[in-house]
Formats: sequence, structure tokens, C-alpha cells
Amino acid sequence: REVRERTTELLDRFNLTDVASKVVMNFSGGMRRRLDIAMSLIARPSVLFLDEPTTGLDPRSRLAMWQVIEELADEGTTVLLTTQYLDEADRLADHIMVIDRGAVVANGSASELKAQVGRDRLQVNFDTRVDVELSVVVLRELGVSDLTIDASGLAVSGDVEPGRRIAVEAIRALDHIGVEAAEIEVRRPTLDDVFMQLTGHAAERDTA
Repeated sequence: REVRERTTELLDRFNLTDVASKVVMNFSGGMRRRLDIAMSLIARPSVLFLDEPTTGLDPRSRLAMWQVIEELADEGTTVLLTTQYLDEADRLADHIMVIDRGAVVANGSASELKAQVGRDRLQVNFDTRVDVELSVVVLRELGVSDLTIDASGLAVSGDVEPGRRIAVEAIRALDHIGVEAAEIEVRRPTLDDVFMQLTGHAAERDTA
């Protein structure tokens, strides 16, 4: 009785109730992945190993799988997840171990790993020709460092301290000197940046 009740509960949770009587070989990749996890949860495990559970899934199925994993963790299940998608690790993991060619090259939280890359990057784009040199002077006074002007002369970028609300300050400072920016963006380091810095190459993807 307990098994039947648990089965009904899991089929409903993973949106598989309507196909419960169907042959599995006709399931889509996302349905099979959900079924795999549902089967592993029958005995309510305290630890769950998931080996690249979203590889090959379409974006919608991938987001649904992320939600399932987050719910499992919130309910107290310890999930050990292997993935080649660093954005996935960034969203789901409390602790990340980065492995390159079989060797551990870093471990820690996403924030700790990103801190190894360094500062955030401020990008300021202009629609028309403006006094870029004056803009550089103003941005430098705000504490933006390592400023560079792109070849077109319509963009300036530089490094800023992590977590600082530099975009608002930059808009006000440029407006004060009569320079209108078309777009201002603060780009924070990603785990892809971390992997690239630690290994010298991008994370390898399964292209099968």
C-alpha cells in the first residue's frame, strides 16, 4: 500500500500521471529523465546522485528539472550533481568542485570561486560620437580601473569592485558632463570565467 501511495505521489509530482500506462520507450528524453528521478525517490533517499540529469534536454525541460532538484534540496535531500553546464552549477549548488582532466582545480561556493577571477566589468556604450576621453576621466574618478576604449570609439569598459552600484553612479556622472550613454552594463564574473582562468580553456561540452 505504501509503495502504491508513493508511486501515485511521485507520478503526480513529476507530471507523469497521464502517461503512467504508456510504454517508456515512447517517452521523450525529458520524460525519461523525470521518470529516472521519480524511481530513485521511491525509498525517500537522504542522498541522491544525479549524473548530468539535464544533458540533451530542451530549455523548458531543463528548467523543470532544475526546479525538481531545488525542491529536493529544500526538503533535506543531499544532492550530488555532476554537470558540464556551469550555469547549472551556479544556480543549483551550495558547494562546487571544479574538475579538469580528472584533477580537482578548485572548490568552494559559487561566490568564492568567482572572487578568484577578480572584479566586475563595467561596459558603457554610446549611440553617437561623444567625448570619450572626458568620459574616461569621469569614470576613472569614480574608481573604475583598467579603462579601455574599443576600436569604434563608441564603447568604454573597465574594472570595478564587486557588488558596487556603479551603474547608477556612472549615469549621473556622465549626465553631469553632458554625455548620454546608450547602454550601461555591469558584467559579473561567471563560472565559465572561473573555469577559463583556472584551466586556460572553456569547459568541454558533450556534443553527442
